[in-house]
Amino acid sequence: MTVIDRARLESAWKAEVARFEAERPASKALWQKASKRMPDGVPMLWMAKWPGPWPVYVDFAQGAHFTCVDGIDHVDLCLGDTGAMVGHVPEASTKAITAQLAKGATTMLPTEDAEIAAGLLADRFGLPKWQFTLSATDANRAMVRYSRQLTGKKKVLVIDYCYHGSVDETFATLNDAGHVVERRGNIGAPVDPDLTTVVVPFNDVEALEKAFATGDIACALVEPAMTNIGIVLPEDGWHEALRRLCTDNGAVLIIDETHTICAGPGGMTARDGLQPDAIVVGKTIGGGVAAGAYGMSDELHQRVSRSIHLEDIDVGGVGGTLAGNAVSLAGIRATLSEVLTPEVYPEMIRLATDWTDGVQKAIDKYGVPWQVTQLGCRSEYSFLPHTPRHGKEAADADDFEVQQYLHLHALNRGILLTPFHNMALMSPATVQADVDRHSEAFDEALADLVG
Repeated sequence: MTVIDRARLESAWKAEVARFEAERPASKALWQKASKRMPDGVPMLWMAKWPGPWPVYVDFAQGAHFTCVDGIDHVDLCLGDTGAMVGHVPEASTKAITAQLAKGATTMLPTEDAEIAAGLLADRFGLPKWQFTLSATDANRAMVRYSRQLTGKKKVLVIDYCYHGSVDETFATLNDAGHVVERRGNIGAPVDPDLTTVVVPFNDVEALEKAFATGDIACALVEPAMTNIGIVLPEDGWHEALRRLCTDNGAVLIIDETHTICAGPGGMTARDGLQPDAIVVGKTIGGGVAAGAYGMSDELHQRVSRSIHLEDIDVGGVGGTLAGNAVSLAGIRATLSEVLTPEVYPEMIRLATDWTDGVQKAIDKYGVPWQVTQLGCRSEYSFLPHTPRHGKEAADADDFEVQQYLHLHALNRGILLTPFHNMALMSPATVQADVDRHSEAFDEALADLVG
């Protein structure tokens, strides 16, 4: 296998930086102006993680492309890290959202769209009772609170190197001694995560059994496949063991399908016949506006209803003034019924397979010790010689310098990948030429890197 020459990597990086600087003066000017008002010139600090000396400023986006203020067209394979998985400005969603804006954005009262949106989610995911939020983070927080309320237990079980938005309990990992500690980079943690959280590696049934044996787990909050540390797929029997242990120990099983909705119209839950007590979704379903939702089984819904009092329902820590607003619900209804329909998935998945094949072909051609994994219409390469089994294995193989080079190389050729990992996502608007463009650029990147 080829070993990356660091001197060659540095030289290639400098060449890409020079090209970026030469081609993006308008973005630089906006960045310099914005830096007077915003740290790093961006509205959220994580936007500074994009490769290059300053961020690319977007002029307009349409379908699976966007154009920056320097007039450069880009194939968008990031798609807002699933926030724009249906493509930018999808016609049906945009029409519904615009129409609702003209009729009133938020009144703290339901609209007809709410029942229809709930029905669409129930049909897809198999759980009958739904509530709406502004994000999957909010939905996850709600289900964690309900789980503690119902069980009288305090701890949340999560997977090592998971990601469930900005939920405090999930920013925990295992140290070398196997103890629960704060995950690196955790900002201003309110309490020691060992007080709130149990962490287990993905695909480790024995670790699950030991964790549940403590008797203090209120819920398990998991993705059906890991997606934010590279794609890590579940092994046979893991989900069945998790379901059994939650049932046997009175814990609520929450499956977060926010990213894994890429697997199919009902995510991996519907595709693989999983049996959660609750499901969380977000980002994608709004068609471009902030939206999230959580669904519950009849049994869980009844328990929740019996546990709360109408007098205090507005101050219990679940929900917000804009949750379930009319615009979000209009976006969800249109997106699920007219844009992200079951019919669009086969072509999206086919394109992801072609993207995966293009990456694998270059990996084989240049002999780099990497691998690529696909999940539905999402695919990602990692710097491992084999498919990762759990999050730590994927994290330990990360190479930030190589990642930044590959992302900047792609950006300089008008291709946007997700900045936090090496992920590509297909939308209903993505076409074969978009995939081919990445395959050619990735081959060129490896040629420049290793020869």
